[in-house]
Amino acid sequence: MTPSAVSAPMSNVTEYSVSEISGALKRTVEETFGHVRLRGEVSGYRGPHSSGHAYFSLKDDRARIDAVIWRTAFAKLAFKPEEGLEVVATGRLTTYPGSSKYQIVIEQIEPAGAGALMALLNERRRKLEAEGLFAAERKQPLPFMPRVIGVVTSPTGAVIRDIHHRIADRFPVYLLVWPVRVQGETSGEEVARAIAGFNALPADGAIARPDLIIVARGGGSLEDLWGFNDEVVVRAAATSIIPLISAVGHETDWTLIDHAADMRAPTPTGAAEMAVPVRADLVAALAALAARHAGAVSRRLEQDRRAVAATARALPSPDMLLALPRRRLDEAATSLGQCLRVNLSEKRRAYGEVATRLAPSSLEAIVREKRADLRHHQTHAAHAVTGLVQRKRQRFERIAADLQPHRITARAEAARLRLANFAERLNTAQAQVAAGRRQTLAAAWRVADSLNPLRVLERGYTIVRRPDGEPIVRAAGLTPGMNFELQFAHGERRQAIATRDGDSDAATGHFDVQEAPINAVEADASRPRPKRRPAAKPAETDQGTLF
Repeated sequence: MTPSAVSAPMSNVTEYSVSEISGALKRTVEETFGHVRLRGEVSGYRGPHSSGHAYFSLKDDRARIDAVIWRTAFAKLAFKPEEGLEVVATGRLTTYPGSSKYQIVIEQIEPAGAGALMALLNERRRKLEAEGLFAAERKQPLPFMPRVIGVVTSPTGAVIRDIHHRIADRFPVYLLVWPVRVQGETSGEEVARAIAGFNALPADGAIARPDLIIVARGGGSLEDLWGFNDEVVVRAAATSIIPLISAVGHETDWTLIDHAADMRAPTPTGAAEMAVPVRADLVAALAALAARHAGAVSRRLEQDRRAVAATARALPSPDMLLALPRRRLDEAATSLGQCLRVNLSEKRRAYGEVATRLAPSSLEAIVREKRADLRHHQTHAAHAVTGLVQRKRQRFERIAADLQPHRITARAEAARLRLANFAERLNTAQAQVAAGRRQTLAAAWRVADSLNPLRVLERGYTIVRRPDGEPIVRAAGLTPGMNFELQFAHGERRQAIATRDGDSDAATGHFDVQEAPINAVEADASRPRPKRRPAAKPAETDQGTLF
């Protein structure tokens, strides 16, 4: 006996192979749960497989179970499952030995209402949509040819390789990858920080700022893509100043970031195709445009050349252009000599006339004539000065005679008499004007006194006033229960209350009045009275004398 055989412990426990224990478990589960009804939310449903079978999961808030519908049973279903719906499934439980999993084979399925996740997703979508984060006017156009593209995705997945290969095939540009988790509890925060980080890069910094952002992830179930439904991700995408393409999941997958992004791509590869154009197509288009441009320039030059040739044929020759100016020059040269001779003769004649007037004999005659005129003016000025002196002397003698004492006394007496006469006339006129003004004032005062409302009160009338003193001129101004005042002649006032008569109507203005006596003197004293203008004083007739 070997030592190993001696040391090995002996046991009577039955040994099973993996297949045996898997088969035993399968039989136990199928016998115990041969017919069950499960209520849960459909998750991971992608439609029937190419084989006709449908594979998905049923879950609640704490557990999850795989489900399968075979092709024969799927064809007989009246209701087809949909992602996120809460259903009630009827079937049997079984195990799958190949992966040590258990699942339910569904034979019948019926809806039980929307799932919790889909209800939460719809509520969040409606909330963000009400805030305007999904509005079309907020979306930005994508740049035609970005130089740097920022990609927010997992650096280890196939998504980044698909995007890189597709962009390299179409139009190679710089790719700036911001690594994030695309699944899990922290994926939403990481994606939001990545979008904000790309927007925070300076335009001229050491790290180039991307012209376009692609948020990408492969397909998955609703739970796998739930991080892209976070509110922080949606708000980061909506507030991004850099245009953003959402490429989350496959074409049938929808997340809230798809609504907030400027463009949604069905797949990450489709996002790469939206991001950059095809370089070969651009080169071909540029070549075509260059060829068209060269052809257009050649045709334009040929047209201009033909136009210049046609214009040259229509223009006259240089000899024809210079014929008329040359003829005018010859005619001017011919007439120039004759004109010079005529001008010279006219100048000579004018010079002769001037020379004749400047001869010595003519100048002596002019001097004698001017000297005679000067003597005449001298004689006339002497006579005029002598006459003026005589007239001034005579006037001075008259004034001296008038200044004699007896004549001054006579003139003063005459002036005193005229002044006394003027003073008497002034007093008379002033008295007449004052009397007329006094009569006019008395007539105006009589008119004003006739218009005084207190005179009307003396004839038996009264004035109805509000408590604030405003007069009431219409019956509609009185309402039942209203307090008012009645003013009589000589300032007497009484408080009264308006009450409706049984047969009266407010429109006709008939009311009963209940008097509330008050001290008329106190009521009248509490109200400010208008100041009376003082009576006009009679004008004084005696204005005195001016001296």
